[in-house]
Amino acid sequence: MKEDNLKKLLEQVKDGGLTVEEACRELKDLPFKDMGFANVDNHRELRTGFPEVIYCQGKTHEQIRDIMTELVKSGGNIMATRATKGDYDLVKKQLPQAEFFETARIIAVIQGTGIKLKTVAVVTAGTADIPVAEEAAVTAEILGNEVSRIYDVGVAGIHRLLSKIDKIREADVVIVVAGMEGALASVVGGLVDVPVIAVPTSIGYGANLGGVSALLSMLNSCANGVGVVNIDNGFGAAYLASVINKGKSSQKDED
Repeated sequence: MKEDNLKKLLEQVKDGGLTVEEACRELKDLPFKDMGFANVDNHRELRTGFPEVIYCQGKTHEQIRDIMTELVKSGGNIMATRATKGDYDLVKKQLPQAEFFETARIIAVIQGTGIKLKTVAVVTAGTADIPVAEEAAVTAEILGNEVSRIYDVGVAGIHRLLSKIDKIREADVVIVVAGMEGALASVVGGLVDVPVIAVPTSIGYGANLGGVSALLSMLNSCANGVGVVNIDNGFGAAYLASVINKGKSSQKDED
């Protein structure tokens, strides 16, 4: 349930337009809905500002469909990550308004613009990093950010990055997605004055160790202001960027 909806419900009770019993029926699925195979967290947006997101891997098509159908009832933008075309095909039958972002592997139901946040630049070292970057970019957009995509500007051709640095510096948060040795995060961190969220990817040859080498390089970054999420976790980076931007927005509003 969205905070605005809860406030409206309480106002109706206060004004006598809704009885306490009727309000209780409306609130019966807070804080969660027990679906037998899943406890859908209807209370999460009230606690964190963003609704629950479905992680599709390990779930059946039917489970994903049913969870999305339940979440859609509360309004707002609903998304499912690491989705397949098969997941989407079944969801689409139940929710015709659902969209599939194939490269990002995200199913989304857009039900409003929601809160307006700030800007996020998503930067990749190589073209092979784009699937993880798109997971970050699409997530950031669904959560209310304006996103700039700056792809294939890795350190093997540093002039490519420098040609885009002014655009990168316009962002409130920068997400850097890189495999191989993961050096791009440190370079970007030394060129901007905003938080940099580094995403190591599993792209690379044997000694990359499925992204572990890039992860360790990013964790050992000598640039200040660089934080690191897990390997291939574009969603986590975008969610963190949205939390940062939401906090900045609130602070500016207070000022």
